[in-house]
Amino acid sequence: MTTPASLSTLAALCGLRTAPELTAAARQALRSELDQRLAACEWFTVGVMAPSASQAVAALRACEKALGWEPLQAPGRETSDSEEGPVFLKGNQRTGHFLLRPESGLGCGLLITGHSSVAPEAEDTWGPFPLDFFA
Repeated sequence: MTTPASLSTLAALCGLRTAPELTAAARQALRSELDQRLAACEWFTVGVMAPSASQAVAALRACEKALGWEPLQAPGRETSDSEEGPVFLKGNQRTGHFLLRPESGLGCGLLITGHSSVAPEAEDTWGPFPLDFFA
């Protein structure tokens, strides 16, 4: 059985369907490890599985702010959080955009994928992190 105390490494999160509850110590350990992994990558994609569009966008914005990323835009939409019900948000730093679509049957959490043309061995997907991980 996985307990919050046993989830203090990125490898422990891999394969989970939904983000677990984390202790403060686990959050700190995960953030430290994640920061090291992110530093080896050039750009990122983000996936957010959330019960509502407003929660997905809030998780994206908190992630962007915490990591010093430029805010992604939702092309062709006046508001990016008008979807009701469960959603999946996919953000891409390379394009500068995010897309939001209704999606039921997913877990809940935030995934980050690091990309690198100079160090492909650094590329990976990390998470799922709780929606409030970067808050």
